[in-house]
Parts: sequence; structure tokens; C-alpha cells
Amino acid sequence: MLKGFDVGGAGAVPGASVPDAIEPISDREAAEALDRAVGQVAMNLPLYGEKCQNHSSVAGVYPPCGNDQWTTGFWPGEIWLAWERSGDPEFRRAGERYVESFSDRIRLKIAVDHHDMGFLYSPSCVSAWKLTGNETARAAAILAARQLLARFQERGAFFQAWGPMGDPENYRFIIDCLMNLPLLYWASSETGEAAFADKADRHAATCLAHSFRFDHSTFHTFFMDRETGKGLRGETCQGFRADSAWARGQAWAIYGLALAYGRKPDPSALELFDGVTRYYLARLPDDLVPYWDLSFNPAAVRGQGPYGPDSSGEPRDSSSASIAACGLLEIADRLEEGATGSGGSPFADSCRETARRMLGSLSRRYATRAPGPGKGHLLHGTYSKKSPYNACTEEGVDESLAWGDYFYMEALTRLAVKWVPYW
Repeated sequence: MLKGFDVGGAGAVPGASVPDAIEPISDREAAEALDRAVGQVAMNLPLYGEKCQNHSSVAGVYPPCGNDQWTTGFWPGEIWLAWERSGDPEFRRAGERYVESFSDRIRLKIAVDHHDMGFLYSPSCVSAWKLTGNETARAAAILAARQLLARFQERGAFFQAWGPMGDPENYRFIIDCLMNLPLLYWASSETGEAAFADKADRHAATCLAHSFRFDHSTFHTFFMDRETGKGLRGETCQGFRADSAWARGQAWAIYGLALAYGRKPDPSALELFDGVTRYYLARLPDDLVPYWDLSFNPAAVRGQGPYGPDSSGEPRDSSSASIAACGLLEIADRLEEGATGSGGSPFADSCRETARRMLGSLSRRYATRAPGPGKGHLLHGTYSKKSPYNACTEEGVDESLAWGDYFYMEALTRLAVKWVPYW
């Protein structure tokens, strides 16, 4: 039987206790935080017009961009969440304008030769279809699912993340793709075509077999053999070094495993979720928001500040915490649905309590307090951080991040209502 998360308990790495000092966010606090976020979305609408929002802010403000990044689905996702919360018809009109933009993008094949169709089309178009019955949104999302299906590699059974199909340097998948699979399951349900769900299941099995180390940390990317389809090696290309655990990658695993369990309530998936989440929680600073890589835990970093970059120069990633909170709330919902008797699910209660503590920290310490055009909801995110051991382009460091803002709003929405996920 799974035990609840002992926040700051014996499972923590030395010096990495996560005490109960962070009070869980209350329903009133969550509602106020969500309403502030809705107000910021309203303030941002005129700035972007027909444009999209850049993947990260620059000096605290998101520049407009074209609809050609892997992250552009998150801004319309915020708009749909704002419409759900407020009922303001201006949000619906804006969301429907973006449906047209995303329909054009997939029909014209603009920057879609990669696996991130779920990140693009679940929050922008599946949301619109579920909420309003918009047929253009449904058609665009199904086309996006077909685009993702075309990236499936039979040898190895996985969706190739990016690069020319079969390219030996890119014959690999990444942990993020667990979040793209729900688009395929939705498309399978909508069309009745089993191939969508079948290939999503096969990718998930490959990911679960290779992406998790024995200690429940995750590889960012895993390379496969083009000839045999067997696993070759895992690396953490966007983390600090190849054998570390990138904080956002670990959070993608937490949420992705929760969604996988919701689709197929397999006890082994729940056990893996438990291990992956414990690894993550054990390496958080006192305020429950990780450094950009989990190797920078409080046992290894000295002179840490309360939030933001510490005296060592290592920044936090608030977006990772917002993703993980959504995963914890998702698994709690699924466990509560399956609970029998009056006892409920103690593990679900623990997951929900942990998410509330994380959101309490985010809302009190990391949320933007001075609204303005182009600002985000969360500060202190890290998109891509260069290290001596990786070749990353450094950008979006100690900034607001599009997905961090979206998942923060999603988590707050989950606390406000019984939410029907876009995923």
C-alpha cells in the first residue's frame, strides 16, 4: 500500500528536508490567485492581437511572436482557462481567433516537424472543441494527431522527438512526450481509429522501460538503435550534466505518469509515479520550488536565498513546480474516482496536500505582484541554462515561462472546480 508523502520526512536526501513551513494554499487564496491571473490574461490580450506569446519573457515581458514555436499553444490555453473562470465573451472570441491560427499552421505544415503536437493543440484546440464544440478546432487537432503519428519509429516503438526521420543523431525520444500522448488518445476516441491509441501505448511502454533510472530519477532523452530498435543510452541534455535529473523533465514525468494512470489504472504505473515524485520532493529547497536541475539540492548548494537565484548563481524553475502540482492533483482526482467506501484515498489526500503546499509557495513567493502588459503569472522560471556539461543555448533564465504560467492557471483551476482536462 502506498504511503502518503512525508513532507520533510526520512525519505529526503541529507540536508534536503522539505518542512511543513509552507502552508497549503486555501480555497480563498487559490480563487484570488486565479482571478489575478485572469486579470493579467485580459491585460495581455490587446498586446498580442493576432500574434502569439514568446516561449519566455525578456526582462519580465513576453515579446509577441509568430505561431511557429513549440510553446505557442500555452497562451491560448490560458485564454480558455480565463474564459472558463470568468465567462467573459472577449476571451472566447480571442480563443476562437487562435483556433483559426492553429488550423492554418497544421494545414500549411508550419514548423510541425517535431513531436510537440500535444503541447500545441491540446490547450489551444482540444480545449476549444470540448468547451464550445468548435468544429475547426476538432479538425485541426485531429490533423495534428496525424502529424504526430507520422513521427512513429517502428524500430524501437517510439515517437522521434525532432530532426529528420531516421537521422542517427536524432534517433531518440524525450521524457516530455508523455504529455503529447493524450492528443493521440483523444483523436482515437474522436475518430474510432485504433492506430492513434495503439502507437501512444507502444511509445509509453518504451518510455517506461528506458527513461527511468533505478533511483527513479529521469533521463531527459533516450537514444535508440536504428537497426535493432534496442535502447542505447540515456542523457540529460537540457539538465546540468548527462547523469543529473533536470527539474522540468522530472516534473513532466510526474504529470505524464499521472495521465497514463488515468488512462489505464495500472498499479505498477502508480508505484512508478510514487517513486518519481518522492525523488523530486526529496530534492526541493524549503520553499518547494526546485533549482533548474535537481542535483542542486540544499545538501549541495550553500547560501541559498528564499527564492530566485541563490548566492551560488543557480536559478530556480518555478515552471517545474507548477507542472508537478498539476500531476499531483491529476493523480489525486483519478484515485478519488476509483476509491471505494467512506475512507476515500489517503494517498490521494497526501498528493492533494502536497500540491496545495507547492501552490501556496508559488502564489505567495513567485507570483507576479505588479501586473502590466506582457507580464506573466510566475517569476523565476528557467527555460534553458547552459552548463559546462551541456550545449544549451541560454535563454529564459530567471524569467516567466509560457508553460509555467499555463500550468499554474491549470492547477488553480483544478482547485476551484471539478475541471475537465484539456489533456
